[in-house]
Amino acid sequence: MSRNPAIGWEDLAERLRGDIEAGVYPVGSLLPSEPNLMERLGGGRHSVRRALSELSAHGLIRTERGKGSFVQRADVIDYKISLRTRVSRNIGEQGRASTDQPVSEEVVAASTTVAQALNIEEGAAVYRIVRYGFADDIPISISTAYHPVDRFPDIDKARRSLRRLSEIYATYGVHDYFRLKTVISTRMPLAEVTRVLRLPPQQPVLVTHKIDADTKGVPIAYSEVVWAGDRVQFTIDNTLEINDMTAGNAADRHSK
Repeated sequence: MSRNPAIGWEDLAERLRGDIEAGVYPVGSLLPSEPNLMERLGGGRHSVRRALSELSAHGLIRTERGKGSFVQRADVIDYKISLRTRVSRNIGEQGRASTDQPVSEEVVAASTTVAQALNIEEGAAVYRIVRYGFADDIPISISTAYHPVDRFPDIDKARRSLRRLSEIYATYGVHDYFRLKTVISTRMPLAEVTRVLRLPPQQPVLVTHKIDADTKGVPIAYSEVVWAGDRVQFTIDNTLEINDMTAGNAADRHSK
């Protein structure tokens, strides 16, 4: 197509959006280069760049320096935090595939923060396990989890098996566990975080610090999770637990 600088960026953005929604450029695919888009769509360089910037602002694409622009899902993951918060269930219920990538496992001495969270002695041996989290192969989180070595020997090796954490806990006699505490904050990302999560350097990240406990209230894990702030939102949802409590109270009244 001959180039027409008069074509506005709004028209170009709408055409690209239509191609993405039609599957011409599927999720994860690399868009053509700017010169190729100029040739195909007929717009000028400024209009093409503005159109790409608009699509990026709406979460349809992400741009990586030196690589180009990639198509991504625009819908935000609604991550529900409740008494029984589970990553795979949260993401799976929204029709997304949840996967993890093991990064590192090591035994370290518990810092003051970790020791207080796990209710153990400062300096006690804990596993420090780092993993990257994905939804439909799009990076959404970096998790750093701590588990007491005494209670969960070799859990670092078990985590490499990519089994669900609830299944692994069951092998240690923990057949159910609860979210004891969650602290949510924001901060600017480090360079390594922007690289892994494919974020622009000025994009704030969400950070959760959480403690999980067994049915006796004993902490079993402390984690810091850094989330891509433009791909995840948190909902505090205790509906299921409240419904269970209400049903239990009704049954008690009926039995009296």
